[in-house]
Amino acid sequence: MDSLHSYLMLIQEYVNHLCEGKPAWEIILRTAGTTILLIWVRNFLFKDETLLERGIKAFFKLARKVPPVKSRIEKEIEKVTISMTNDFNKAINNSSYLTELPEKGWSPETIMEEAAKYAQFGKFKWETGCASGTVYNGNQTLTDLMTRIYGMSAWSNPLHPDVFPGVRKMEAEVVRMCCTLFNGDSKSCGCMTAGGTESIILACKAYRDYAINVRGIKSPEMLVPVSSHAAFDKGAQLLSLRIRRVPLDQVTMKVDMKAMKSMITRNTCMLVGSAPQFPHGIIDPIEEIAALGIKYNIPVHVDSCLGGFLIPFMEEAGYPLPLFDFRLKGVTSISADTHKYGYAPKGSSVVMYREDKWRHHQFFVTPDWQGGIYATATIAGSRSGGIVAASWAALVYHGHQGYVNYTRKIIQTAKKIEEGCRAIPGIFVYGKPDVSVVAIGSNIFNIYTLSDNMSKRGWNLNALQFPSSIHLAVTVLHTQPEVSDRFLKDIREVTENILKNPTKDDGDSAALYGMAQSIPDRTLVGEMAWCYLDAVYSTKHF
Repeated sequence: MDSLHSYLMLIQEYVNHLCEGKPAWEIILRTAGTTILLIWVRNFLFKDETLLERGIKAFFKLARKVPPVKSRIEKEIEKVTISMTNDFNKAINNSSYLTELPEKGWSPETIMEEAAKYAQFGKFKWETGCASGTVYNGNQTLTDLMTRIYGMSAWSNPLHPDVFPGVRKMEAEVVRMCCTLFNGDSKSCGCMTAGGTESIILACKAYRDYAINVRGIKSPEMLVPVSSHAAFDKGAQLLSLRIRRVPLDQVTMKVDMKAMKSMITRNTCMLVGSAPQFPHGIIDPIEEIAALGIKYNIPVHVDSCLGGFLIPFMEEAGYPLPLFDFRLKGVTSISADTHKYGYAPKGSSVVMYREDKWRHHQFFVTPDWQGGIYATATIAGSRSGGIVAASWAALVYHGHQGYVNYTRKIIQTAKKIEEGCRAIPGIFVYGKPDVSVVAIGSNIFNIYTLSDNMSKRGWNLNALQFPSSIHLAVTVLHTQPEVSDRFLKDIREVTENILKNPTKDDGDSAALYGMAQSIPDRTLVGEMAWCYLDAVYSTKHF
């Protein structure tokens, strides 16, 4: 203690010596300036990106301001936009667009005729089971039922439960049925949302606000596996929430638990695991993530948007899984999409919480608006009561046993496709798929070439990156007779052809993803994605 006291006295004498003879204003300004400088240095050094990464970004930003470089990039972006727009126009047979309201309203007969023409556009016939994911059921009886139910509630709005009490009851029942399905007790709760992205963003908001308002964390951050859905990135951007990506075990494709543990800080407001993740269909070690949540008192969100209406039924279907739901004490929230394997219409999902203390921080309430006290559970104000009603109808139509039966067929088909792909020389399957997704790669040729050639045979597969891969998300449509056999036959033949002709030119997907992954300036890749979105909304013909 004496030595420490002596050391402090020396520091005090040194500071006094520095300030000796100087006016108070100079001392204050120097102190303030030094403090500001130290804060700037700290903020500059301690970021998610390294100095090298930020230096590379700064270099490309400056390089793009050089007139010849800027001009070349603008021309290339314009070419990409025109190319994508032309591709979309080809898909509608280069037909003209409506660009203004018709002078007189069309008759119902004319509208139906035109809508029927629109419905026939496109080369992919999803009814045959050619698409990865996309349409998860397609049963005509279910389609007719949901259409009728939607029509009954087409004008209803859950924002006004006093006017539409029946829709309120349906939504409450959907949430409760889902909570029960994931083994939530009477304290569990949740909300219906417009899709998995909104469910995820709302969970991020709940934990951000809880961290700020209850735990006193000024700069909350979430730990998310690199394989988790991009909706977490969207949530981070919209909510000004820091996201830190946790690497994967490159053999299992599961999140690296040692890395996740080492990345936890006092600012960590949520941990995330996927069940399963989208790229490779692998379930993260949810039990271990939940245990970390308990140890460090951090909420844990399980993203089960993709497989949420498969994994609760897999044990009864003969495919048991490790625990992933509210039976694990550390799991505090789950997202599951009713519009995927729940076979409800697009635009419906559910976010669930272990107890309402989390959900309260999801809510938006403003008590001082001139229009009255305004409170909403989700991002949207007005919502479609028709979607709520149709989702309710889908759940009660299938019932528990109906979902078990579909799950059995889907998992059987996915396992068959996985085993078949493993037996094909030249390609491999990533990890050990747990549910309905089978991801394929190759160490011999560009895997996107396989995707392009499968497209020519009528298959629509998902292209993935980092690492380069493609996947098939198996749905009810793939369980139809001979679909899986046709898929394996085609992928075997295409792979054999590529191995025999390795120098063959790459197709559109191979060129696009090969180029996109090789461009070090990721902001340029982002602008290419803008071109795609611009083309989606374009009514031009070039």
